[in-house]
Amino acid sequence: MIWNLDSGWLMMALASVAVMAFFFGSALHAIMREDGFGPTGNMLLFTVGFFAAVIIANTYGISLRDLKVAVGYGLGGAFALVSSLALVKAGLRL
Repeated sequence: MIWNLDSGWLMMALASVAVMAFFFGSALHAIMREDGFGPTGNMLLFTVGFFAAVIIANTYGISLRDLKVAVGYGLGGAFALVSSLALVKAGLRL
């Protein structure tokens, strides 16, 4: 699905996800402070997690034609990546 997009639409999708990810990353940084990855680090993790979840779901044959389903998978993957890496970071701090 994501590979069928025109390059202009793909760049717009990346930009809009990155802007929303920066918003969530800044809010998460205000909550987590030193336990997080900073606003920019959180943004990068959210963006990578979002697109990785969409690509993985598409690889397994899950149809993401409905935008609500695609956003649900993307947000789930983004929060799963950030929370798992925060857990690893907390475990390494011990």
